[in-house]
Amino acid sequence: MIREFTPEDLKAAARTWYRSGLLEYTYLPEFQKLDEQKALEVFTEHIMKPNTLWIYETAGTVCGFLAMKASYIDRLYVDPDHQHQGIGSALLKHAMKISPRHLELHTHQQNHRARQFYEKYGFVAVRYGLSPPPENVPDVEYHWRSYKKVKP
Repeated sequence: MIREFTPEDLKAAARTWYRSGLLEYTYLPEFQKLDEQKALEVFTEHIMKPNTLWIYETAGTVCGFLAMKASYIDRLYVDPDHQHQGIGSALLKHAMKISPRHLELHTHQQNHRARQFYEKYGFVAVRYGLSPPPENVPDVEYHWRSYKKVKP
């Protein structure tokens, strides 16, 4: 079930981001240095505060989250214990309902799993660049556009 984020979700959502990042971001030494407390602080300041968040919950357990600012997907993460169960797809489809005409996002060029995932849903790479500090690694900007005809 997808629902709006509540303050009670903070620790579980931050832990999801942290656990997923440790697994995926082996090429980001700064991320690998985080501990759970620092991850919670970063999540609160840089993910929760500037975005609107939605939680994917199953049987009272936070399994994933989506963070957006308007049509921009800032984060979409699924806890490693719940990956490959359709949760990421459900969260992405939720984003498409929120912004039915277009979406944008950035991901790291080395994050091949994320790139394949977004491309499967019709996202197109439009620009290659460098992510901002502290990461400073090659990234890619993706756009998705709906081509459904809108009734007048």
